[in-house]
Amino acid sequence: MSQEDSRTADDGFLEPQSTGKAAVPDPGHRAFLHVLVNTAVANVVTSFLWFALTFWVYLETRSVLATGLIGGAYMLLVSVFGLFFGVIVDRYRKHAVMLGSTLFTLLFFGLAGTMFLLIPEADLLDISGVWFWIFAVVMLIGAVVEQLRNIALSTTVTLLVPAEKRANANGLVGSVQGIAFLVTSVFSGLAIGTLGMGGTIIIALVAIVVVLVHLLTIRIPEPRILREAGHTGLSELKAGVGAVRATQGLFALILFTTFNNLTGGVFMALMDPYGLTLFPVEIWGVVLGVTATGFIIGGGLVAKFGLGKNPIRTMLILVAVTGVLGATFTLREWWWLYLVGIWLFMILMPAVEAAEQTVIQRVVPFETQGRVFGFAMTFEAAAAPVTAFIIAPLAEFWIIPYMDSKAGQDDWGWLLGEGDARGIALVFLVSGIASLLLALGALCTRSYRRLSIAYAAAPENAPENVDSQDLSE
Repeated sequence: MSQEDSRTADDGFLEPQSTGKAAVPDPGHRAFLHVLVNTAVANVVTSFLWFALTFWVYLETRSVLATGLIGGAYMLLVSVFGLFFGVIVDRYRKHAVMLGSTLFTLLFFGLAGTMFLLIPEADLLDISGVWFWIFAVVMLIGAVVEQLRNIALSTTVTLLVPAEKRANANGLVGSVQGIAFLVTSVFSGLAIGTLGMGGTIIIALVAIVVVLVHLLTIRIPEPRILREAGHTGLSELKAGVGAVRATQGLFALILFTTFNNLTGGVFMALMDPYGLTLFPVEIWGVVLGVTATGFIIGGGLVAKFGLGKNPIRTMLILVAVTGVLGATFTLREWWWLYLVGIWLFMILMPAVEAAEQTVIQRVVPFETQGRVFGFAMTFEAAAAPVTAFIIAPLAEFWIIPYMDSKAGQDDWGWLLGEGDARGIALVFLVSGIASLLLALGALCTRSYRRLSIAYAAAPENAPENVDSQDLSE
């Protein structure tokens, strides 16, 4: 965009540009808001079905192992396809990527609905049977492809938002995602509790069609995609790795987030089973909805105030705080302690996520940002399934039985109290302490100092060759 299309740092992010005579709508600003809302609704739909699957499987099987493996399988698929998704985002128009992702999701959710109609429910819930895993993988693939949209959304922040407002825009993304999480949590629990899995799938399919129709009306002012002759898929993947290596400290940031996601895998595997121990499924969905207001508040704070002069330092400090929360919010089996702990955790998460995105948007050229976001997704997502696949079996077959025994109560009762889920509480305690130590250690590294210097010295990163026809639409 030209210089006169930019807004100064003093302008509010959501304020339309003004020439002094009349407000002139900014097509980039308008397109970003439309893309943001459309992606938020698409995330609601996929998360709605994802949460519903987890609730349904746990309630019907009461297996921590089953829910942990489903969560781990989801993140494993995200990890496998992350860098490939990033290449797609860089090679094609963002609008085309979003359309393709939505159509693919619709296809796979439709296939899952067909399976639910044709296959007996008892076979779909048999964790040792093949139909359980086919059904789960089909539904998970439909949800995983949604990550294409999220990568594309991160690059549209660079494309459509002035550099000084990108941290605020990333906070707005977090706030909208919080609204999506709130809606998803409440309605997934209610849908499973009242309509069952079949009715839930029908709702998701109808909603995806609505998202697709709205997406067809959106126009994004994008640069022309300039591909170098002779580039193969492998060379495109290598370019993503090279873009990460080109900035000192960037790989260390991704590596830190990867290790932090190891503890995130604990939450993935055990948060729902612990919550469903304390609450009925309908109430647990409402609890997640209430705590999701933390996402909205946290994202709103970032959208208003940004992340400070050094987003990396802000992120590491907040991760240390989340470690303290993770170690303490299940020390007693009190529903209000768990609720407050999740709510505070969700207030902090938008800033943690926005910090990494803001750094990448500033230090990485726009033309390779999709691959860098995909590279980060591949590494970071790989950590969570490792934890989930390890923690879920350990919790079910060793830690939970141990904490239910007299020996476990004698060893840990002074710290963790009494209750039905003290084994899960012990896992949360250990993972929280690990997060705290990881964040404090990262603050002392040379990589942290190098990346902080690179961020401070980086010029404004804006795409070139924006198609004038797109801008006029």
